[in-house]
Amino acid sequence: MDEKIKYELEFPLNSSPQLLFQYISTPSGLSEWFADNVNSRGEFFTFIWDDSEEKARLSSKKSGEKVKFRWIDEDNKDTDYYFELRILEDEITKDVSLMVTDYAVEADIDEARLLWENQISDLKHVIGSV
Repeated sequence: MDEKIKYELEFPLNSSPQLLFQYISTPSGLSEWFADNVNSRGEFFTFIWDDSEEKARLSSKKSGEKVKFRWIDEDNKDTDYYFELRILEDEITKDVSLMVTDYAVEADIDEARLLWENQISDLKHVIGSV
């Protein structure tokens, strides 16, 4: 399997950190923009897109600030890969942005970035930040 590399993207959003946190940390919030459907059982989340399903474990969560999901394999073991959604707020301007940390195979980085841009565009529509 090809080695994946870590990358980060930052998206300015017109939203309060508290509202944004609901959309990045709850199954109902995530299913409005990130995946077609999201189910959770305790710390385990299942993300469903069309006909594919991926499982992840909520490995860390800091209210109003960030969530980190670690992908798990078929044996329910943690993989080395995760995605993190971190809310940044400028102390002076109060501008809010969402920092995305994710992994992709080098050849797929551009496609992965585009996918995040599309998903964040959906998120902006959902929270009225267009």
